[in-house]
Amino acid sequence: MTIKSLAVTLSALTLSVVALRAETWSLDSCISYARTHNINVLARMADIESGKISYDQARDAFLPTVSGGANQSFSFGRGLTADNTYANRNTSSFGVNASLSLPVSTYFGSGQAAVKAAKLSLNGLLRQCEVARDNVELNVLTQYLQVVYSRELLEVARSQTQLSQRQLDERRQLLEAGKIAPLDVTQAESQLAQDKLSEVTANNDLRLALVNLATLLELNDRQRETFDVAPVDTAAFMLIPSVDEVIDIAMANNNSILASADNVALARQQITVAKTSYIPSVGFSAGLGSSYYRLGGGYENESFSGQMRHNFSQSLGLSLSVPLFDAFSRRNNVRSARTRHFAAQLSLDNARQQLRSSIIEAHTQAMNASERQIAASAAASAALSSLYAVDEKYRYGRATPTEVEQAKNIYVNAASTAVRAKYEKILRLRILDFYSRR
Repeated sequence: MTIKSLAVTLSALTLSVVALRAETWSLDSCISYARTHNINVLARMADIESGKISYDQARDAFLPTVSGGANQSFSFGRGLTADNTYANRNTSSFGVNASLSLPVSTYFGSGQAAVKAAKLSLNGLLRQCEVARDNVELNVLTQYLQVVYSRELLEVARSQTQLSQRQLDERRQLLEAGKIAPLDVTQAESQLAQDKLSEVTANNDLRLALVNLATLLELNDRQRETFDVAPVDTAAFMLIPSVDEVIDIAMANNNSILASADNVALARQQITVAKTSYIPSVGFSAGLGSSYYRLGGGYENESFSGQMRHNFSQSLGLSLSVPLFDAFSRRNNVRSARTRHFAAQLSLDNARQQLRSSIIEAHTQAMNASERQIAASAAASAALSSLYAVDEKYRYGRATPTEVEQAKNIYVNAASTAVRAKYEKILRLRILDFYSRR
């Protein structure tokens, strides 16, 4: 019977999705792919590389700087001699030198603080990358379920079109038998045209949802040609967890919260870094050098090796720089660091409030969707019984075509509402499951 065929089809849609195409992506595979290929994630990974370089630079500040050099000069006419007198002689000189400089104060104050700050900054960048991956995962989850939901609505629209086509065929037979008026056939043709338009709209919605998901995954043109998604396991998301339990787990493990906490720790360390500018700086230096001097014009000169040996020099040095007054620059830097720390703490508090609100909202929406699904399923069942009755009355001439279409539309709308509520519930439960990860 055509009405029963529609009922079986629409009821099955609330439990499973239609057959898949050749190549399909599961929800987990979409999430895994997006977490490694999304542009925002790749940008955060580039930030991590920059953070590693900054961390290496902070550690390398403990190393001494070593330099070496050589020079060669020529003098013609009156010039300075090796005896520190001036004479009209052509001379040439050659020298080599090597020096070492070591910022001693780095080991005791500013260097240690800078390394710790760079490490905290790198940890924060790593956490921000995880936050970007989490955001991509939530976006993929939402768009993936939109695709599956759109596919079920398309099947509902197709079933409605098929039923309208069967009803039109039946009415044409009844018209030929002289049992109904031509107006009944005209109304059936009009309803079929409307249902075909709804089917086209639903198909376009599905195609757009697939395009949006493929774009989110950063798929290339070849991958887009065969891209499709697999159904989700609706039975795995039936129970709604305790909102308090989800909040407790999320506050301790959510990457957004942990990233904000890392920012607070970094801001606190930057106060320490700013304070180290008050510490006097001590430096150590050492040097080696030698030179060769040659007089022209037939003067006798000591050999190159002899002069390099006799002119060899060594030096050691210590330097001390004490900050006395810098127009309050150091003081203002410390005050600015404290302000940033306060702002970071406020940002952490705000992130916690937003996370709590998001979890409560998702939990409330899941509860509401569950109630709507139950009510819509009951309404669909009642509408189906009504559709049976009206269809039978129409066959015996005791109901009008308009009443049949109204009964059918009421049932289809109730089935569509049940599908919508089901996926709304699945989405909110997946979000709660996401926040519940340890």
